[in-house]
Amino acid sequence: MKKTQKLEESCGVFGIRCKEDDKAPTTVYYGLLALQHRGQEGAGIALLNGTSILHHKDLGLVSEVFSPDVLARMPRSRMAIGHVRYSTTGSNSRSNTQPIITEYLTGRIATAHNGNLVNISELREKLQKIGYAFTATNDSEMISSLIAYEDLQCRDIEMAVERACKQFVGSFSLIILSGTGKLIAVRDGWGIRPLCIGVRGEDYVVCSESCALDGTGFSFLRDVQPGEMVVIDRDQPLRSKQILPSKKNGFCIFEYVYFARSDSIIDGQSVYNARFQMGVELAKEHPVEADVVCGVPDSGLDAAAGYAFQSGLPLKSGFVKNRYVARSFIAPTQAQRSDTVRLKLNPLRANIEGKRVVLVDDSIVRGTTSARIIRSLKQAGAKEVHMMISSPPFRHTCHLGTDIDREEALIANQRTLPEIAEEIGADSLGYISIDGMKRACKDAKVSFCTGCFNHDYPVDNGNNHKDILDTQ
Repeated sequence: MKKTQKLEESCGVFGIRCKEDDKAPTTVYYGLLALQHRGQEGAGIALLNGTSILHHKDLGLVSEVFSPDVLARMPRSRMAIGHVRYSTTGSNSRSNTQPIITEYLTGRIATAHNGNLVNISELREKLQKIGYAFTATNDSEMISSLIAYEDLQCRDIEMAVERACKQFVGSFSLIILSGTGKLIAVRDGWGIRPLCIGVRGEDYVVCSESCALDGTGFSFLRDVQPGEMVVIDRDQPLRSKQILPSKKNGFCIFEYVYFARSDSIIDGQSVYNARFQMGVELAKEHPVEADVVCGVPDSGLDAAAGYAFQSGLPLKSGFVKNRYVARSFIAPTQAQRSDTVRLKLNPLRANIEGKRVVLVDDSIVRGTTSARIIRSLKQAGAKEVHMMISSPPFRHTCHLGTDIDREEALIANQRTLPEIAEEIGADSLGYISIDGMKRACKDAKVSFCTGCFNHDYPVDNGNNHKDILDTQ
């Protein structure tokens, strides 16, 4: 697992079936641009060309991987899927970039996956024993291989997906494109990662977030339900089937805090409203005598608006964000990465000089980024900086797809609240409570996973799942 100073996004998936239009790859491209916030390490598109599946994928942002020349060379197609990746498992390499293409004796499939399986070792061992070799190091290749294996046994891709999914333990929002002209989407029974359906006439889209529907001209139809399999044939209407028990008690609440885009609606809950209400709850739980409220771009801005609304303090821009600085993760040394972060956020002296500032951000992981931001505010003349965090303290790693550092590296496990405030240079520090965070998400039609805060996971850590495989 990477050492990260800031939590990293999950992945984003997008799939489309057009009834008449043959510009599906272009639509996927725009959909991936709308999902870019969910992963910036790699991108890929797979399309159906007759019974063949063609694909292009590489490391980099969507616009880097799919230049105008690459897009122009892609064949026209009515069915395509795409993926943007952040590597929670597996190294950042082209072989780990998705969609994963699997060819076997009776067919071919492309698979795009958002999530993390905890029984990956057992499943990989099962397939290796019967002769499967793996070229990538992520669980998505294993997922695609297991579906292919099941299809070899039953010669029915829908049944194969169902049989494979019943062996998966963990989080998965999947989109599978088959050479037989089927687009299949599945969400795990806990509903840990988001997945929704859009419609435009007789065209359908399945994707990670509703913001990607807005960006491609589709209307939101509904969320894929936990445990549901959705099937869209080449020329048929959408069908669905409940293939896994629907528990609805595991949605990652950090999607509302940070991962998802503010303009998305997930499981009935507006992401913006959730973040705004988190700020409201923060102001109720941690009132502060101050002059202005500022949010850390971009993740803290909505919660800062809620804090300002509840407290009656003016909301001001505390920073100017340079959106043209290169991504910090590609810099080769820690010193260069720190320089990149410093260039991205510059304090707006006119709004904070001589002021007591309430600074709102989504999280503190190791504390180094928070310390740097607070120091920059005080160097720009802020009289006081009171740090307010719209999530509870991180105390546990996540085995379901969120890249959280080792528990011994998390500052909340090393320091008391006053000690954390002193280390990051804050005049005071407040975290939202778990109950306050849940109250902010009251419109959601699911219950939540809060394991990274309180070790209450819907799925255990995968130490023993052989019994599941033995029943298949």
